[in-house]
Amino acid sequence: MTWVLAGQVIGAVAMMGVIWTMQLVHYPLMALVPVDEFLSYEAAHTRRIAWVVGPLMALEGVTTLVLLADPPPGVPALLPWVGALSVAVALGTTAFVSAPLHGRLSSGYDRALIDTLVRTNWVRTAAWTTHAAVAVAMAW
Repeated sequence: MTWVLAGQVIGAVAMMGVIWTMQLVHYPLMALVPVDEFLSYEAAHTRRIAWVVGPLMALEGVTTLVLLADPPPGVPALLPWVGALSVAVALGTTAFVSAPLHGRLSSGYDRALIDTLVRTNWVRTAAWTTHAAVAVAMAW
C-alpha cells in the first residue's frame, strides 16, 4: 500500500504544480503570442503538454482506483472518495471544457477563447489542489 500512497501523492502534487503553472503563467501568456505564430504555438503546446500530464494523470487514475478498492488502514473511508471526486472533476473539466477549447484554438488565435480557457481552468486548479491535499492527508 505504501507504493500506492506514494504514487498518489506524487501524481496529485505534481498535477497541482502543473495546473497552477498553467493557470498563473502559461494560459495567460497565450494572449501575448503573435497571431501569425499562434497556430504553431498551440500545436506545440498540445503536443508537449501531453508528455507532462499524460503519465501523471495515469498515475493518479490508477492509484485512485486502487485506493477506492482497498483503502489503507487508518485512512478515513471518506478521503479516497473525496480524492476520486476531485480527480473526476479535474478530468471531466479537461475532457468537456479545456480540451474542446484547445481544439477551437487550434484553428487560430481567439482572445475570447483564451480568456474562457483561463477562467474555466480555475475549476481544474481547485480540483487538483483538493486532490493534492487529500493525497497528502491520506499519506500522513
